[in-house]
Amino acid sequence: MTQNWGMTIPFYDRSLAASKELIEELPSLGYTDLWSAEVNGADGFTPLALASQWAPGTRLGSAIVPVSTRGPGLLAMSAATLADLAPERFVLGIGSSSPAIVERWNAMEFTKPYARTRDTLRFLRAALAGEKVSETYETFAVKGFKLERAPKVAPKIVLAALRPRMLRLAAEEADGAITNWLSPDDVRKVRAEVRPETELIARLFVCVSEDADAVRERGRWMLASYLTVPAYAAFHDWLGRGEQLRPLHEAWAAGDRKAALQAIPDEVVDALIVHGDAATCRARIQEYVDNGLDTPVLAPIPGETPIAQAVRDLAPKA
Repeated sequence: MTQNWGMTIPFYDRSLAASKELIEELPSLGYTDLWSAEVNGADGFTPLALASQWAPGTRLGSAIVPVSTRGPGLLAMSAATLADLAPERFVLGIGSSSPAIVERWNAMEFTKPYARTRDTLRFLRAALAGEKVSETYETFAVKGFKLERAPKVAPKIVLAALRPRMLRLAAEEADGAITNWLSPDDVRKVRAEVRPETELIARLFVCVSEDADAVRERGRWMLASYLTVPAYAAFHDWLGRGEQLRPLHEAWAAGDRKAALQAIPDEVVDALIVHGDAATCRARIQEYVDNGLDTPVLAPIPGETPIAQAVRDLAPKA
């Protein structure tokens, strides 16, 4: 279908410890990329470290590690470790994250998200190249940091980017952009903000199930937790869903979670979550690719088909 075909690890239905056999199988199925996440489950680096040994030859990426939950030096050390384990195969994905993750869960400050991401990108470029960094950036200062063992080849760095300003930063200073929760048609608008040669990556939530009502019920819970985050609300405003999602935001602001879930239209769930039988899902994923997505990163969610089977059915070699 496309040169890059990614899978999210670990899987939705099992721990990292229980994921080894299925991760080992992914390369034979045609998956080229394995991407982690970091919210409130596994951290963004450990799954990739294990996958570097379990699935050698695959490209490994973090999508994404927040720039405000670790110090710049620690972030550089973690990236250097992965770059050593998977030379020229590790891609560091970073992003601003959200106030809930940064402040409420990690007791850090969520301020100037664009500037913090830009400053972290610039610091990492220097640090991962082996330079000694003493620099005062807009959002932090580093004095005399130098990696004890810089990677022989610095990893590529990609940015989580939803709207034009961050997308342009990803195109101008990073090696690619990662986006999330969008439809195939939305890819065209996002792609228009970055150069053709800029890699565009997106996590796609996929449910192999023909029970559309059950998928929509689960999908509303997932979407409500994201679309009410200010950055995602602004993203979908920009994409043109402001009026469709207004009832959701009004009910959420009033504290009526049940009404908020019910306010998400079926057509929004259907636009943002890939579902149907395996052939329908593969065709839908191909629409993303045809509209300018370079690297789809699949995230299978529970449905009628068990996750392990869905992983196999959605593979390029299926």
